[in-house]
Amino acid sequence: MNKDTSLTKKKSGGKLPLGGLLAIIILLALCAGAFMIFRDTTPPVVSIGPDTDQLGKGSVVSVKVDDPGSGLKSLEIYAVQGDKRVPLAAKTYPGGILQVQEDIPLDSGTMREGQFTIEVTARDASLYPFGQAGTSKAEKTYSLDLTPPRIYVESPVNNLNQGGAGLMIYALSEEAAKTGIQVGERFFPAYLQTGGQGKFLYYCMFAHPWDVPVKDFQPFITASDAAGNSAKRSFNYHTNPRAFRHDKINLSDSFMEQTIPEFQGLIPNQGSLIDQYLYINNTIRKENRAKLVEFSRQTSPTMLWSGPFVRLPNAANRARFADARDYLYKGKKVDFQTHLGLDLASVKHAPVPAGNSGRVVYADFLGIYGNVVVLDHGLGLQSLYAHLSSVAVHPGDMVEKGQIIAHTGATGLAGGDHLHYGITVGGIPTQPIEWWDGTWIKHNITSKIQ
Repeated sequence: MNKDTSLTKKKSGGKLPLGGLLAIIILLALCAGAFMIFRDTTPPVVSIGPDTDQLGKGSVVSVKVDDPGSGLKSLEIYAVQGDKRVPLAAKTYPGGILQVQEDIPLDSGTMREGQFTIEVTARDASLYPFGQAGTSKAEKTYSLDLTPPRIYVESPVNNLNQGGAGLMIYALSEEAAKTGIQVGERFFPAYLQTGGQGKFLYYCMFAHPWDVPVKDFQPFITASDAAGNSAKRSFNYHTNPRAFRHDKINLSDSFMEQTIPEFQGLIPNQGSLIDQYLYINNTIRKENRAKLVEFSRQTSPTMLWSGPFVRLPNAANRARFADARDYLYKGKKVDFQTHLGLDLASVKHAPVPAGNSGRVVYADFLGIYGNVVVLDHGLGLQSLYAHLSSVAVHPGDMVEKGQIIAHTGATGLAGGDHLHYGITVGGIPTQPIEWWDGTWIKHNITSKIQ
């Protein structure tokens, strides 16, 4: 008997029967499941947006819920206004999703203007203790504004030239979050003034861009309030077409060898001379013009200038505004650009006067323009002085009309000592000659303000 018993023990090897092993696996799975279900004692985290006080027609309420534990089970969203309770969403999530975001456009037909509250209830799939730990409630109060700004045109007569500038004066029924004049893809901001007599008065300098034919020039006023309600309105204007010259620029190796080194660090250190020059004339030129738009946003909301702008004394006109230029290399056309300023040639290193009173917003190297001074005259109107040999002012300086701010030179893409003089409105280059003309200024700018 003893012998048989020992033999039996050897055969079993001390292992558990298959049924016992299966029972242990099931028990472990149940324990793991119970742990996953009961371990979540943190309720869902709810956030409601947008983070603003006012909403308007077309606004969207965003509700985001996170529950990294047992996952979400259900979500209810209501809009409550007075005794009215409007259901916006009721969702269930059988799979216990860990994160959800519901973007809900407000239906202005079911709500009236005034205050209302977004109420959110989120439940997760936890069971401890008895599901009470898995419920979150959140709310956020907004003010609903469904009325867009009303636009009142104060400047009934607006005459412009292609490539030139103008001033529009208008009023709004409320202060705008953003307002100005839209011309195609270009936007010219307007600036709030005092003295609106019960309305909100705005001045807007804008332009008929040189590259927009008269038939395609369709400006309109836009205004958006803090709630996102927007309005737009056309206005009366007359604009004159202008023909611009066409010119040819012959590029030589000697000119490029002299010019390109100034741009080291700004261009790829590879390719031929003409490849590097074309990179400057295209890519860097676009970057520099984008900078002019940035500078234009650093503007005074009021006029800093008065009277006609002064011209570089005793200077001859060279290149004109909006000259179309074909660039030729070894007899072949390799590029096309538009010259957006006036080239004025005087004696070498001639002193450069400020065209009018203003504040210096930039005084440094700027790519194709070389050493540059940019003056802000208010309302997005700025003057540009380029290719300078030296600069006598610093950003933030206030300067007076006629004050010497620099000396002419040949920095940047300049073929010789001269001043590139430009006027920008909202960062868009415009015809500088208009601003030397006292009669034009009176008829198109100051008479409207008076």
